[in-house]
Amino acid sequence: MTVVAEPAPAVRRRVSSALIAGMLLVGIHVVIALLTLVWTPYDPTALAGMRLESPSLLHWAGTDRLGRDFFTAIMIGSRIALIVGIGAVAIGALIGVTLGVLAAFATRLADDALAATFDILIAFPTLLIAMLVVAATEASLWSSILALGIALSAVIARLTRILAKRVLAMDYITAARTSGASWPAIVAEHVLPNIWPTLAVNFALQFGIAIIAEASLSYLGLGAPPPNASWGSLLQEAQGTVYTAPIAAVAPGIALVSLVIGVNLLADGLRDVADPSRRRAR
Repeated sequence: MTVVAEPAPAVRRRVSSALIAGMLLVGIHVVIALLTLVWTPYDPTALAGMRLESPSLLHWAGTDRLGRDFFTAIMIGSRIALIVGIGAVAIGALIGVTLGVLAAFATRLADDALAATFDILIAFPTLLIAMLVVAATEASLWSSILALGIALSAVIARLTRILAKRVLAMDYITAARTSGASWPAIVAEHVLPNIWPTLAVNFALQFGIAIIAEASLSYLGLGAPPPNASWGSLLQEAQGTVYTAPIAAVAPGIALVSLVIGVNLLADGLRDVADPSRRRAR
């Protein structure tokens, strides 16, 4: 009698709940940020009501000490936060990945020197490095993005160096070199595709760090100047009216925390996608 083997049951991949929650939270802020490009409840600079009005149907989050609509300012803050996060991570990735790959290919002496430099820069807080860069230039949105990108690049460079050296030690890299493949071709065809999933997770984590650092810079007066309504500057302005208008301090904090939590959940979900065994181990 012939025994027919039954086909193996298909493996169902469950989508990570952290990934879904992160995409939802970040997606809300992305929609709000895009909406501010074409519409806001009021003009951000207009005196739309009385000073320090309570939340109402006309002003969902009340008004600030000058009478400007506070919900409009929070919406603009979402756009500023996303611009800073994307810009800082893009600059940090460009610098960090380039330096990390160069360190992986460098001689031992140059590699050790670059690795020590990365470790020294990482030892300094991100906010401190960003403050030094902003102080050396001028307080603006773009100087904040540049400062944070430079501050984040050391972490990205160190991770890229470690991952790239691990890939370069593989047998297929030796085979590619033996066959005459150039170093740029090896980087483009083998190194970057293999380290990209882990780097993407780290980029998401650095995105959240950049958002918090920008809010801290704005709180200290080193971020984007008015009329750019950064959440950090809103919190700084609200500390004088925290007892008379607590919504002015609570609302930007909730917006900031929700975006950072969303980004962290998104990073955790991306880690599950990049490493399915980690999800099964939970």
